[in-house]
Amino acid sequence: MSFVNLFIKRGISTSCARYGKRNFRKFPIFNKRGSRIFKEQRKDPNYDLPPDKRGVRDVGYYVGNKFVLVPEMVPELVVPDLKDFELKPYVSYRTPDVIQSEFTAEDLFNVVYAPKIAKDFKEGKLREDGTPLEPSPEEKLTHEEAENKADQTGADLFCQ
Repeated sequence: MSFVNLFIKRGISTSCARYGKRNFRKFPIFNKRGSRIFKEQRKDPNYDLPPDKRGVRDVGYYVGNKFVLVPEMVPELVVPDLKDFELKPYVSYRTPDVIQSEFTAEDLFNVVYAPKIAKDFKEGKLREDGTPLEPSPEEKLTHEEAENKADQTGADLFCQ
């Protein structure tokens, strides 16, 4: 069994917000288009809303009414020079699939350390326990130093 509400209710609103556009300044609606600099340049004396700062970080701080610019906070775009770059900016769908096995720790050892060990063995620069007589800087690192170096940001970017 369902009940239908047959009572007619009438509400009376005394809020000034119900009077339309006369009090529209009570609800600030900021324009989302354009940068903050563009909005400041188009300042209209009849349009006194403050510039919208949502999503934009300040590039300095205020001391009283004076703004202090911090150069380190200004965003900088680093774009590489692609003048003589041979590759195209897309990959063709006709490119053959590359099937490659998983890169394991043994593969990494064979690429990084095996040539040095083989060279030292051929030249007789190994001690009786197998350690090198002239270790490279990577071989001198302790376990903790090697872990810290590998965890650094950008540790894998410029390796050979």
